[in-house]
Amino acid sequence: MVLKDYNKEDKVLLAVDCIIFGFDEEGLKILLIKRDFEPKKGCWSLIGGFQKKDENLDQAAIRILNHLTGLHDIYMDQLYAFSKVDRDPKERTISVAYYALIDIATHDSDLIRLDSAQWFSLKKVPSLIFDHNLMVKKAIARLRQSAMTKPIGFELLPEKFTMRQLQQLYESILNKKLDKRNFINKVNSLDILIKLEEKDMTVSRKGAYLYRFDKDKYYKKLLEGFSFKL
Repeated sequence: MVLKDYNKEDKVLLAVDCIIFGFDEEGLKILLIKRDFEPKKGCWSLIGGFQKKDENLDQAAIRILNHLTGLHDIYMDQLYAFSKVDRDPKERTISVAYYALIDIATHDSDLIRLDSAQWFSLKKVPSLIFDHNLMVKKAIARLRQSAMTKPIGFELLPEKFTMRQLQQLYESILNKKLDKRNFINKVNSLDILIKLEEKDMTVSRKGAYLYRFDKDKYYKKLLEGFSFKL
């Protein structure tokens, strides 16, 4: 069937919701805002907005995230489309969810546009509006899967980090304890880290060596058929 008159077709709103994960010394967290309009005014929500006519979905997600938080140039990936008919009680709305990864220590000072924004531990996420809890659940599952096959975990760390910080990050993502020796051996076998001469002297008297993710080596190894598996 060929459509000759678009005006006769139903119109729906297209929303973009952003699930922002952050990591600090307390573990993996998610950024939420308290909704200041109806429906569900005063309830906790993901950060979101609506796509404009002159945008594609990625552009809309970048604009919404930057407008509401001031953040830019961060890792973001499209997650899933949520289209349950009654998911929004006000209007027929389809939402495409994205998840973003940031290092809280580096970016937290940028979160100045969200007076009602608050970081929550993944273990203490409150009840969210509409189907946002389902979005978070799917995002966590995707993050865990991706973290084992891509080096996206480094997006949650500062530029320089200790091996212990890296292990704590993956323990937070996977929600389980990892054997220290096995983890270090596995990471070193990937050969994508640069060991620095600097140390973090806050962790112990001897200090802990700092590392940096070597993006150039990683992408070169990809061209050679490298497979990231942690």
